[in-house]
Formats: sequence, C-alpha cells, structure tokens
Amino acid sequence: MRSFYPLYIVLLIGSLITSCSSNPYAKTNRVYKKQVKNYSKQLQQFPTRENQNESALNYGEYWVGTTNFNMRKPNYVVIHHTAQDSVGQTLNTFTLPRTQVSSHYVIAKNGEIYHMLNDYLRAWHGGIGKWGNNTDLNSSSLGIEIDNDGKEEFTELQIISLVELLSEIKEKYKIPAENFIGHSDIAPSRKVDPNANFPWKRLAEEGFGLWYDEAEVENLKLEAEFFKPNPLAIHLNSPLNTRIPFIDKLVFPEVIPADFNVENALKIIGFDTSDLEAAKSAFKLHFIQEDLDEPFGKHDLKVLYQLHKKYL
Repeated sequence: MRSFYPLYIVLLIGSLITSCSSNPYAKTNRVYKKQVKNYSKQLQQFPTRENQNESALNYGEYWVGTTNFNMRKPNYVVIHHTAQDSVGQTLNTFTLPRTQVSSHYVIAKNGEIYHMLNDYLRAWHGGIGKWGNNTDLNSSSLGIEIDNDGKEEFTELQIISLVELLSEIKEKYKIPAENFIGHSDIAPSRKVDPNANFPWKRLAEEGFGLWYDEAEVENLKLEAEFFKPNPLAIHLNSPLNTRIPFIDKLVFPEVIPADFNVENALKIIGFDTSDLEAAKSAFKLHFIQEDLDEPFGKHDLKVLYQLHKKYL
C-alpha cells in the first residue's frame, strides 16, 4: 500500500497535465465560446418600447413579441478543397483572426471530421459568389473543406466520411439534392475547387447534387445533324414544307434545336453568367471533368441540354 499512493499521485498529475494539453486549440476554443456568448447576448436584446423610442420610425404604442419563430437553417452545402499542404495547416488558418476565412467542417485525409462552427452560425467560406438569385451563400449554406492541395486525388476515407456527413446534414435540414454544390459553381471566375478529381457523379448517386442521364445524352443529336437536307427534295414555297419549332420539340425530343441558348441553360442550372466563358468552364469542371482547356464542344452542349431540363 505504501508504494501505491506515490504512483497514484504521479498518474493523477500526469493525466491532469495530459488533459490540459491534449487539445492544441484550447486557446482558440475559448475565443470561440466567448464570441458565441456575445452573439447570444445580442439575440436576447428584445425590441422593447424603450429601444423603439430612440428611433425616428413611427412604432406602435407597445412592443409585441411573436410566439411563432425558430432558428434560421442552412439550405445549401458548398464543398471546397483546402489548397493547403495538410489538415493541420488548414485548422491553423481557420483559427487565425487575420485570415478572415472559416468553414463549418474540415475533412482530413484519414477521414477525420473537424466540426469547427455551429451549423446555425455563418462561416466565411464562400466569399463573393452567386447561385441562381442567391448572392449571399455564406448566410444560407454550410461550408465543407476537404484536405487536398488542389491537384491530388481525394482519399476513399475522405469520400466515405463526406457521404456520411452529408447524409446527416441533408436529413437534419431537409436540403434539396440540387443544393449540394461546389465553390467553383458559385464563384466561376475566381475559384476552381473542388478540383476535377472530385467524384460529383458518385455523390449525385448518393443523393447529393444532380447528374445527367448518360444514356439520354448519347441519344441526343444536334439539329444540323438530324435534319440533313435531301438533295432530291423539290423546294416548294408552301406552309407544309415549313418546320415548326414547337412541333419539332414534341416529335423529336432527342434533337437539340439550333437556337438552344447556352447562357440561359446555365442560368437555369444556377450559374452566374456575367462572365459567360467562366460559367462554361465551371460547368465543365463540375459535370465533364476532362478536356477542361478545350472549347465548349458538342458533348458539353449535349450534357448541358439534358441537364438543364432537370432544373426546369
């Protein structure tokens, strides 16, 4: 018994030291908690009559607080690659105030998930961007960063963890499948993440994001290819010889009309087309993922045509 107590004390002290020093982000975690407390105090500032008297607005005689409200929730998920050398570097970047950048989740190469910010709080991950009519994705989305230098393949463990995380997020917040997008989708002239190695098709098969029907794309034909002129035809100026676009669409749904508007189709999907070439590149990065330096070709056009109909 005499030798037990000194050993016990040593182990106890050792465990206390370990518990205190095990988390290298203990200091920034305290900053996080302090900021959350400050925001919670702001939420408790009720719009009382005293506060309203300080305003020039014509408020009613007394303050009335509604009983019907809840927390705002995310409706999009924006996926990124970190473009840094390690998950440690990214965690450090997101805990330095001067960087002014953050994300809700970071996924390491070994599949470990770091939940860095409460889902109901606004992370600084999207920057200036647009998707559809939404010009403030930071306020309506969750940001997920995947440890990747921007050129390498994503690890299987990362994708497994990502799918599991997205499953929880989708179920919890009822986010539509089409609202799982990439950083390059919302900022086509600025960003290229996640890179062309990202498995968008696999994610779409799991219910996160949309993808095109490859069989339908193979069957599509351009109008110039399908309606080839007959050299033996007798050209008569008759209404019977005039094709009607509306009828063509009904009778030949697999034919892409010559007046198919690429810009409008990209807008329908959600891309910002103020820089049309950048929007085309972002589309190819997400849905084609090869020949990215080549001009927008026939196959790209067919994929866009088939896919934009899913968003209509």
